[in-house]
Amino acid sequence: MADISAVEIQVLFFAKARELCGKKESQLLIPSATSYDNLLDEIVQKFSLEPIRDNLILAINEEYATSESEVHLKEGDQVAVIPPLSGG
Repeated sequence: MADISAVEIQVLFFAKARELCGKKESQLLIPSATSYDNLLDEIVQKFSLEPIRDNLILAINEEYATSESEVHLKEGDQVAVIPPLSGG
């Protein structure tokens, strides 16, 4: 199995995600090697984002990730939680 040590990442919240969790950023301790879906689940549970879970997109260090992705995180990486953008 890959390196499973935990790293602390910075989680940034935008739009509806920021509204729901009440903050614009936070820290999260997470295994350095994980799947996109596990990372998403962890963020959704920790920051109470269940109402918008199915519409969230994660960007890791400013690059969009997909649900098929294997994610390798390093200490201090940034994960942006991007909800759907509403038109207007």
